[in-house]
Amino acid sequence: MTVAGLKAEARRAAGAARALAHKAGQGQAAELLADWLVPHRGRVLSGYMPIRSEIDPRPAMAAHDGPVCVPVILAPGEPLRFREWSPGAAMVEGPFGARVPEEGAWLEPEVLIVPLLAFDRRGFRLGYGGGFYDRTLERLRARHPVTAVGFAFTAQELPEVPIDPTDQPLDAILTEIGPLPLRR
Repeated sequence: MTVAGLKAEARRAAGAARALAHKAGQGQAAELLADWLVPHRGRVLSGYMPIRSEIDPRPAMAAHDGPVCVPVILAPGEPLRFREWSPGAAMVEGPFGARVPEEGAWLEPEVLIVPLLAFDRRGFRLGYGGGFYDRTLERLRARHPVTAVGFAFTAQELPEVPIDPTDQPLDAILTEIGPLPLRR
C-alpha cells in the first residue's frame, strides 16, 4: 500500500478514536498545557480554534503570558499565516470550519500548539492531509527557532504514523495525562 493509502486508512481509524476520547472529556488537559507553556512566556504563541472532536487549547491560550495568534488558511498549498487572537475577539468562519479572527495583526509564532488526528512517539503527526502545518513548520524553522507541541488525547497515539519526506516532526506531545516522552 502507498504512503497516501496508509495515511488515509490511519486517518479513518484515528478520527474514530479521537471522537470517542472527546466524548469522555478532556479532563485537565488545558491546565496541563498552560503549565507546559509557562517557560515560553513572552514568546508569540499560536494555538487553534478546535473543530470536530479536537482537544480544546483555548483556556491555555487565554492564560498565556504573551501574544497569542491562530492559524489562517489563505490558499491551498500555501503555508499558514497567523492572526492575533484574544478571548472575546470577533471571529468569522474560515476554511474547514475553523473560526478565525475577523481582524488583527499578523504575527509570526515561536511556539505552536498543533492539532492532529494521530501521533507517534517519534514526534510525527497525522493531520487532515492538506500539509499546511508541514509547510508552515518548514518555513518557520528556516527563519528562526520554533517549538511545536502536538496537543491530543492519548487515544490518538499510533505505534508509527506513516510519513513522507516532507512531514515535519513535533518537538513535544502533550495529552490529557501530561507530556509524553518522545523517542528520537
